[in-house]
Amino acid sequence: MTGHIVSFYDLNDITEAELRKHLPDLPDLRITEIGPEQDPADHLDALATATIVLAPLEKERRIDAGLLDAMPRCELVQSVAVGFDGVDHLAAAERGIPVANLPGFNADAVADWTVGSLLSLLRHYAGGHRKVESGGWGPEGLRGRDLAALTVGILGFGNIGRAVARRLDGFGARVVVHDPVPSEPGREYLPLAEAVAAADVLSLHLPLNTATRGLIGDELLARMPRGGYVLNAGRGGVLDERALVRALDSGRLAGAALDVFEQEPLPADSPLRGRADVLLNPHTAGVTWDAYHNLRGALFAKLGAVLAGERPADVVNGVEPRPR
Repeated sequence: MTGHIVSFYDLNDITEAELRKHLPDLPDLRITEIGPEQDPADHLDALATATIVLAPLEKERRIDAGLLDAMPRCELVQSVAVGFDGVDHLAAAERGIPVANLPGFNADAVADWTVGSLLSLLRHYAGGHRKVESGGWGPEGLRGRDLAALTVGILGFGNIGRAVARRLDGFGARVVVHDPVPSEPGREYLPLAEAVAAADVLSLHLPLNTATRGLIGDELLARMPRGGYVLNAGRGGVLDERALVRALDSGRLAGAALDVFEQEPLPADSPLRGRADVLLNPHTAGVTWDAYHNLRGALFAKLGAVLAGERPADVVNGVEPRPR
């Protein structure tokens, strides 16, 4: 297959030059870049002949039904991420266009951040540093918890959730899991309400959709044992941030670590800011040099295979490729 790649993606040095360097040398292959400051609606001529489209990460440039209608020859929309929020995958399915993602490339990076942030909350790393820097000493205000004494509830047990569980096993924590599809024998799977009620720590790794938006709110947080923690390195909209603040203010929760938010960047007036009991991170849990190389390698391999006539891998919207 030759064709026309149209890229809305502008991170990780995935430029036209890099694509040509790593993809098969096909003389008829066209590549068009639509940069982050450009309006996709101004490039309908390019979309009209696109056969592969690399989806954007920016919600403002999301590939919606209107843009999909402008891609009559599109055979694949490829997300350059685990998530695929940059494209309306249901609308794509209605039009017979497969949407694929890149699962697993940053699972270790996100799992490392998740467990590291939990340890930071449990052992007051930042507070201890501030105490020494200010001339203080001693354990007052810094007494923490042993991870081995806690139960961690993992909601969403895909590549990242399983990687988190493997790390927690090494610390001796009890791990309970909620996921509609059991994927690892020997794990303790529980219904949602039971998993939350058992969990001293909730680690969120759920996709964001109509069923999960705002799922973790007042009702479920009230089920957690008092003094618990919430970690979110999944999708911001899954956690009701106002409910989280209420649970922290009431003492129901002892802390939270958040890599993702309902609105990004986090608004300047967010009540999550300025709190000693909340660790904030700018959606970079999955950003390591190793994940960078994994992402690039996986993308080039997948695109090369499709250009060679193979079926797209990791299709998330259930669409079979169009016969050629």
